[in-house]
Amino acid sequence: MNVTIIGSGNMARGIGSRLVAGGNGVRILDRDPEKAESLAGELRDLAQDGAGVTTGTFGDPIEDDVVVLAVPYDAVGPIAEQYGSGLSGKVVVDITNPVDWESFDRLVTPPDSSAAEEIDRLISEASVVKAFNTTFAGTLVGGEVGGQPLDVFVASDDPDAKQKVIGLIEAGGLRPVDAGPLRRALQLEALGFLHMTLQQPLGTGFGSAIKITS
Repeated sequence: MNVTIIGSGNMARGIGSRLVAGGNGVRILDRDPEKAESLAGELRDLAQDGAGVTTGTFGDPIEDDVVVLAVPYDAVGPIAEQYGSGLSGKVVVDITNPVDWESFDRLVTPPDSSAAEEIDRLISEASVVKAFNTTFAGTLVGGEVGGQPLDVFVASDDPDAKQKVIGLIEAGGLRPVDAGPLRRALQLEALGFLHMTLQQPLGTGFGSAIKITS
């Protein structure tokens, strides 16, 4: 499968690493072509099974069926405005945690909603899937913590879209966990935020993982 990643930061690197490790093609779109090409070079070195990595500029048409928004929550609005109907029919993966970065003490979304649900309203003609918001970028590059594959929680109201993302997660050597409908993103984002706030007291340096065991 071919996947477009919007953004070229740490999470784009982490998710892109898993995608190319699973043999999937990746196209990186960013406002800074040099950053996009730098990341593409890193991913090409990790690619398996002939997975290709290409780049483009933010605003270029999106041809791939799956689009990962590897950007902060406040950058999603401009993406929706730029692409509009260009995201119609796409599977859009929301990885965000809508944190108030000034206070680092709350989420900025309404108490009864989530970033994923707000994004779903912005791009209603796409199928929004929540995933990767509880996994840190560095751990995604390695694909595991403590010898265990990362758990990636996935929520969506579109079963077919969810299965596409689950397939990408499995191909990358990770463990997908079906968290149910998109409204479960409210709890996933709270969990992701909690995971972030625990890093300093635990001294784990964003190298920990949330794991379901039995």
